[in-house]
Amino acid sequence: MKNLLKLIITIAIFVFLFQYIDVAQVFDIVINANVLLLISAVLLQFTSTYFAAYRWRLIMQKLVFDEKLSFYIKSYFKGLLFSQVLPGSIGGDAARIIELKQNDYSAKEAFYGIFVDRVIGLLGLLILNLIANLLFYGTFPKWLFQLINLITLSGIGGFIVLMNIKHIHFLGRFKGLDLFYRLSHRLNELYASKKLLAYHLVISMTVHLFSVLAIYSLAVSFGVDLSLQVFLIAVPPIFLLTIVPISLAGWGVRESAMVGILMLVGASEASILSISIIYGLILIITALPGAYFWTTSKKITSTELNNLEETLSKDENNER
Repeated sequence: MKNLLKLIITIAIFVFLFQYIDVAQVFDIVINANVLLLISAVLLQFTSTYFAAYRWRLIMQKLVFDEKLSFYIKSYFKGLLFSQVLPGSIGGDAARIIELKQNDYSAKEAFYGIFVDRVIGLLGLLILNLIANLLFYGTFPKWLFQLINLITLSGIGGFIVLMNIKHIHFLGRFKGLDLFYRLSHRLNELYASKKLLAYHLVISMTVHLFSVLAIYSLAVSFGVDLSLQVFLIAVPPIFLLTIVPISLAGWGVRESAMVGILMLVGASEASILSISIIYGLILIITALPGAYFWTTSKKITSTELNNLEETLSKDENNER
C-alpha cells in the first residue's frame, strides 16, 4: 500500500507537470543532446558514487569493520539498486546492513555506521550549499537566498546539537530519545579528532560536487545557458527534497523542484524537465552494476529483513 501510494503521487506530479510543459519539446531536446556530454554526465555520477562508497569504508574502518574497499563499493552499488531500481520493502540501507550481518558483523554496529554515513553525507551537502549560496550572492532572488541560508544553518546547527546530546544524560532514560543519546556517543567516539571529521566532510562535499557537475553536464548538452554557480546553489535543495519519501525514488519530486527553482533564473521549463528526467535515468544506470554484484553474491531475503528488525529491536531492549 505504501509503494502504491508513492506510485500514485509520482504519476500525479508528472501529470501536473505535463499539463504545462510540452512533452514533444522535451523529447526534441533530449534527442538533440550532445552525446559526449551525456556520457560525461554518467561518468561524473559514477565518480560521485565511488567517493560515497569510499567515505562509507573510512567510517566503517573506524568502527572496526575489516573489509576491503571492493566490498564497500559492491555493497554500495547493491544498496543503490534497491533504492533506485527495486523500490520495495528492502531499502538500500537495510540491504547494506544485512550484507554486513551476513559477514558476521553486528547488525546494530552496522546500523550505527550507516547512520553516520548518512549524517556526514547530509552535512557535506548543506555545507557545500551554504558556501555556494554565500559565494555567489545575487544569483537567485533574496527570499530564496535567505531560505537556503536558514535551511543549511538549521541543518548544521542540528548536527552540532546531536554531537552534544551526549551531555544531556537524562535523555538516555526516555524511549525514543535514548536512540539519539546513543548515536551522539557514537559520533563523538568516531570523531574525537576534528581533523578526521573535516576530512570526511570534504569527501562528502566532493560526492555532491560530482553529482552537481553531472547535472551541469546534462544542462550544457541540452543547450541550457546557465552557469555552474546556478546549479551549485539550486541542486542541493533539490537533493534535500528528494529525501522526503513521498514518491518512488524521488521521481516527480525532483522534477517539480528543479522546474520550480531554475525557472527563477529564466530557464526553459522543458529544458529543466529534460535535465531532471535524464538525470533520474542516469541514477538508474549507475545503480545497474549493483544488479551484477547482487546476482553473484548471497541474496537478501524477506526473512533476513524481518530478522534484522528483530535483532535491532532486541539489541535496543538489551541496552535498556
